[in-house]
Amino acid sequence: MSVARLIYVAVEPPEAAEAERLWKQDCAPLMIQQEGCLSEELLKSTDNQGEYISYSEWQDEAAIKRFEASDAHHQIEEHTKRLRVVSPPVTKTYEVSG
Repeated sequence: MSVARLIYVAVEPPEAAEAERLWKQDCAPLMIQQEGCLSEELLKSTDNQGEYISYSEWQDEAAIKRFEASDAHHQIEEHTKRLRVVSPPVTKTYEVSG
C-alpha cells in the first residue's frame, strides 16, 4: 500500500512566488527522481497567500526513510532555508486507503 507524505508550510506572502519557483525548479525534480517516489505535487492555498502543501506519494514508508537519509533531501533542505517561513513546516504521513 502506498504512503502519502504531506508537508505543510507557510511563507511570508512576499516570498510566495519565490517559494513556488524554488519548489518547481529545484526541489520537486530532486524528489521525483528518488527510488520509490510515485508522484509529487505542490498545492497552493486559494484562501491564504503563501500557504502550501507539498504532497508526495511513495511506494512505502521505507522509501520515505531512504529519501530522508539521502543527499537529495539535504539539498532540498538547503534550498528551502532561503525562504522566510511563518512557522516551522509540519510533515505528516498517511496510508493511502482508497
